[in-house]
Amino acid sequence: MELIALLAIALVVILFWTGNGAKTYKEAANKASEVYEKYAPYTFKQVTQKTKELGFQYTKRQYLVQIILIGGGAGVVSYLYFYSLLRAGIYVVIAILFIPYLAYKRSQRLYSEYIFEQIQIYTTNVIMEFNTTQSFVKSLEGVRDSGILEDPVLHDLRVMIDMSYKNGTIDESIEYFNSKYPFYMVKNMHQLFLQITKEGARDSGESLENMAMDIDTLVEGVYRDQMDRKTFYKKFLTFGAVLFMLVLVMQLLLGKESYVALLDQLYVRIILHMIIAANIFHLIKGIKFYNEDVGVE
Repeated sequence: MELIALLAIALVVILFWTGNGAKTYKEAANKASEVYEKYAPYTFKQVTQKTKELGFQYTKRQYLVQIILIGGGAGVVSYLYFYSLLRAGIYVVIAILFIPYLAYKRSQRLYSEYIFEQIQIYTTNVIMEFNTTQSFVKSLEGVRDSGILEDPVLHDLRVMIDMSYKNGTIDESIEYFNSKYPFYMVKNMHQLFLQITKEGARDSGESLENMAMDIDTLVEGVYRDQMDRKTFYKKFLTFGAVLFMLVLVMQLLLGKESYVALLDQLYVRIILHMIIAANIFHLIKGIKFYNEDVGVE
């Protein structure tokens, strides 16, 4: 009876992650891919350097809190699974080793959001500047000198301006910027300016106004998607925590003594380790998705 209950719990975990849980994850991932254009991965150096400048990295105190919460949670859960201080200690160490990785993924998400905000500022203000200067390069210089942009976008904008003067055309500079920030709104705006530059600036006001409205719509969709994904993320973690507690429910139904007696069997311990590993794997996968795909992809 006890073995059947344990196998039933393992089956519930597997079915959740391969059924409703996987379906929910897949739907959220598909939704993100529809909202965002693909962006090249950020390097570790880029993320850590900029997030440190922006004050996004964890402080020593925040790291300590993470160690207490994650390590403590892992210790409590694993002890209630095995009633072994040794196994609980091993899971605590494993959980703590994941903290730097989780902190980096968080920094990556914040960096992605920062880049997206900078691109939003870039596109909106170039359009506004062009309405005054009627020159794409002069518009770039106006945005550069306004002080509203920060590196790395500001640096790439300067490179873009230098390339335009050096080549006597904006084609190569636009191609350079598009390759660094291949967002829909960047590509579409640059394509519009290429057409205006080659065909003349006559009657460009309406086209630029429509482009600005398109950018506002896209930005609204991105921020709405971020809020939806945060809601999904909270539910995702809640479901994961509930799945961890299923074994405790079995203990209440069968009694602690019967459960502890089961732990003497090697195959029972293996099943319990597999349940924990399956939950951890999918939780890490969900955390990775939540932190990687915000604002840029």
